[in-house]
Order: sequence, then C-alpha cells, then structure tokens
Amino acid sequence: MQRIVTLSVMALLAVPGMAWAADAAAGGGDMSKAFAVLAAGLGFGLAAGLCGLGQGRAAGSAVDAMARQPGAIARIQTAMLLGLAFIESLTLFVFVIAVILLFVKS
Repeated sequence: MQRIVTLSVMALLAVPGMAWAADAAAGGGDMSKAFAVLAAGLGFGLAAGLCGLGQGRAAGSAVDAMARQPGAIARIQTAMLLGLAFIESLTLFVFVIAVILLFVKS
C-alpha cells in the first residue's frame, strides 16, 4: 500500500515538470516571468507576515509602557502610531514592488 502511495505522489509531482519542459522546448516558456511571480509572492508573504509580527510587538510594548506610566500615555501613543505607520508603509512598498514584478512585460 505504501509503495502505491509513493508512486502516486511521485507521478503527481513529475507530471507538471514534464508539461513545463515540453512548453519550454516548444519555445513558449518564459522562466523570468515565472521567477518574477515566485519572487513577488514570497517577498510579499514575508513582508506581510513579519510586518504583522512587528506591529504586534510594537503595540504590545506600547500598551505595557502605558500601563507602567499613565502620565505619558499621549507621548507613548504618538510614538506608537508613528512607528506603526512606518511599518505599514514598508508593507505597502513591498506590495508595490510585487505588483510591478507581476505586471511588467519582460
């Protein structure tokens, strides 16, 4: 049973590779476009995930600081919002680069 499953998985993984090889041999393959899509997806995924973690840590630290020093809430909140805006701008910058990679004709 395990051998059948292994052979089935190998066949499933091999068929798309053979199709891409046949397409590239026919002159229709554009590997730079495929790598651009891969780079855009990985770059945006990493940026969104890590910026989300950074925003969570920044907000958590700000709430902790506000709880320790209630008199400085206004200054802490201003600094936190400014930091969150910079983190979000980094995510939007990566999104713009990903869109450029996807839609530029190469």
